[in-house]
Amino acid sequence: MTGPAAPKDPEKARPYFYILKDKDIFGERQKDGTGIQFIYESDGRLINSAQITGNVTDKEELTLLETVEGFGRLVHSIGVSVETDRPEETAEFVFQMYGKKDLYGGGTNLTTSLKCDGMEHRIYLSDYRWTEDDHVPGQIKILFAAPERMGKVSVRLFLNDGYEAPPEEEDLVIDMHSEEYCGMISRSLLQLGNPYRIRKAIEKSKAGKEVTLAYIGGSVTQGAGAIPIHTECYAYKSFQLFQNRFSTQNNVRFIKAGVGGTPSELGMIRFDRDVLREGERPDIVVIEFAVNDEGDETKGVCYESLVRKVLKLPWKPAVVLLFSVFANDWNLQERLRPVGDLYDLPMVSILNAVTPQFSLKCGEGRILSKNQFFYDMFHPNNTGHTIMADCLQYLFERCDAAEPARVGTFVEGMTEEQILSEKLFGPAVIGADFERIFLLDKKNRYVGAKIRTGSFTSTDIELQSVEMDGSLTQTPEFPYNWMYDGSRSQMPGFEMEITCKSLFLIFKDSGEMDVGKADVFVNDVYCMTADPHKNNWLHCNAVLLFWETESRSHKVRITVTEEDQNKKFTILGFGYTI
Repeated sequence: MTGPAAPKDPEKARPYFYILKDKDIFGERQKDGTGIQFIYESDGRLINSAQITGNVTDKEELTLLETVEGFGRLVHSIGVSVETDRPEETAEFVFQMYGKKDLYGGGTNLTTSLKCDGMEHRIYLSDYRWTEDDHVPGQIKILFAAPERMGKVSVRLFLNDGYEAPPEEEDLVIDMHSEEYCGMISRSLLQLGNPYRIRKAIEKSKAGKEVTLAYIGGSVTQGAGAIPIHTECYAYKSFQLFQNRFSTQNNVRFIKAGVGGTPSELGMIRFDRDVLREGERPDIVVIEFAVNDEGDETKGVCYESLVRKVLKLPWKPAVVLLFSVFANDWNLQERLRPVGDLYDLPMVSILNAVTPQFSLKCGEGRILSKNQFFYDMFHPNNTGHTIMADCLQYLFERCDAAEPARVGTFVEGMTEEQILSEKLFGPAVIGADFERIFLLDKKNRYVGAKIRTGSFTSTDIELQSVEMDGSLTQTPEFPYNWMYDGSRSQMPGFEMEITCKSLFLIFKDSGEMDVGKADVFVNDVYCMTADPHKNNWLHCNAVLLFWETESRSHKVRITVTEEDQNKKFTILGFGYTI
């Protein structure tokens, strides 16, 4: 009779902290029939993950996470677990380092294959030979053999000798029916404003007539951080809440037009195409650009132009201003709020709702932690999206509780609609120069524009794509574009003569190595160099070329820079006012 074999020496216990803990994942369908979940860790996201998920406060350790070199000094190994409802299946985990010269191809990939049963696997950094191009920790990818697998992933970083990790904290269960939670939601109502148009839409819905809710914004409105993105995003949940509460015959329709990384500078240009497509006439439009507009060159003129553009539509839709928030407790509501004040619009602030309680401790009034609200430093998770939807529904409930919508309701001798109309045709608070802005591309022509495409004869199909409305299907942004492909020809540049007051160029940003820069000239004077690598990821970039008070003829010329003649550059379109 023999006893059990002696166990191997246990691995030395090491301090660790989580960067992902039970984070929801969803394998987005790929062209080859597989599924993939991306979790971005660049641009400060990894540091933020360490702070809000791992409770790391040590400045030296946070600084080391900025680069691959520092990451290697701090981290001994990576613990990874993936759990789905199909534990027998295998997933591949990749922590991709970005390259300095070749963003996506130059860095080291830390990989492991593991069963989807929740068991932790370790990746040891000492097993890898790092590349000379390694620059910054880039992104995590989880690959599934089949698409649309839902599950959870946890990732913790085990530290090298000499480094310590803070104690792990457990979050409290969120009670969404508690008095404290309801109080948090009520704080989101920055201003009820003039609720007349919302009341009118609610009464229309209750009467069984068709009502349409539309949502336009950036990546938060697209649904980033929601798993799955099409049904767990705040916009879809808000639409469902409205329908369940105010609809009698499922007569509420849904439009979602969020595009990641884009400000109101682009939102106002694509509003007609993305929201008013195929004759849509939304009754309520929620506008969400409070965390995207930092890069708006006009500092709010584009935003107010979009608001006025919507409010002036012939069927008089209601407008709700929604101010979402980043994990550093920041948004632009103080810049944008005067727009809502002037037109007496309903305004909902997620910052006002959730940030006051983040600094409180468990048992001292905290309802949820940042880790429970945010998916990453920029986007809410499923819980966060639910809270955003609840905040919007609180506004709708308050409007419903107000007196019935009557055109004859008088305030200061005028109806509510007359008061709004007077303000809409009066002076703007920031500016409204782009109210009447139009999209120009290969499909949407303008008789006041004469175009010579030159070497921009191709059509780019590798475009930023988004999930519109309630669908998972990816819709490409600006498919009717002009692309220069230096591998095919190197002819003269793109030229356009156009009569307008102002002009925006929309071009494609990318992190790929085969794209190059282009110089832009207006009336034969150098205007700017459009650099797709400035932002270094696939999305649509709108830039203002000129802004004048009178419409006149301009000549625009776009030529790929001499050093990038063999590369590609894509003009997605233009926005112009006349």
